[in-house]
Amino acid sequence: MSKSPLYGLKLLAFVGDDYEDLELWYPKLRMAEAGVSMTLAGLEARHQYTGKNGYPCKSDTAIRDMNADNFDGVLCAGGWMPDKLRRDPKVLELIRQFHERGQLIAAICHGGWMPISAKVYGGVNVTGSPGIKDDLINAGALWSDASVIVDRHFVSSRKPDDLPDFCVGMLQVLAEQVSR
Repeated sequence: MSKSPLYGLKLLAFVGDDYEDLELWYPKLRMAEAGVSMTLAGLEARHQYTGKNGYPCKSDTAIRDMNADNFDGVLCAGGWMPDKLRRDPKVLELIRQFHERGQLIAAICHGGWMPISAKVYGGVNVTGSPGIKDDLINAGALWSDASVIVDRHFVSSRKPDDLPDFCVGMLQVLAEQVSR
């Protein structure tokens, strides 16, 4: 079996208490199938966080120690976690750096709160949880109700049911990055 053309790419994913379990784990496992590794960064290194549905996740490292130069993009999973993490200046700095480089910024459900606070959604076609629709629009994004929207290096989805389409969008953007 030959290696995936995405083999060796690296993604950063934020994790914290009350993350949406499926919105973190499904992409993590799907990316691993494609040869893409994912580093889980929380406010504390090697800390165990609990998802909204009780699934545990141990962070690999601390957000404060992350450098965007070491990654090909970022996953912003949903849940209630993004409301806390979007207040962390390092989270916002990392998202802005991925944006400036045209690298993957993937946000699902309430995960869109983080790119909103990083001020990178102006004029971007997105979707997200209907619960943050007004926040997305107020941030200058162009919101639509769809299972996935890919706009340049941005990938967004609404909810866990959209995860298959969301991951296809993530893989599409990563493949485009590799071909540049």
